[in-house]
Amino acid sequence: MDMALDEKKQWAILQLQEKQRRLGRLPKKDDFDETDRARIKAFLGPWPRALEAAGLKEAKPKPPKPHKRKKAANTAGNHPEKERESLE
Repeated sequence: MDMALDEKKQWAILQLQEKQRRLGRLPKKDDFDETDRARIKAFLGPWPRALEAAGLKEAKPKPPKPHKRKKAANTAGNHPEKERESLE
């Protein structure tokens, strides 16, 4: 079974969509055997991302990244390694 990545992704998406159609709800990992579940996750990523890729679940908006403060440049006076070197 040597499919191109796009074909593998399409296969996984169709598996998820078909399972939802038959069950009438979002498919769970336990709705698939171990082999199919592993393939779906390998082709589409973690389960929530796989459901999103199949169009079965809306992607959650990513929270904004916190603003990082810049550290002040270190000086020899507050850098223990440099103090130790100067004492030797």
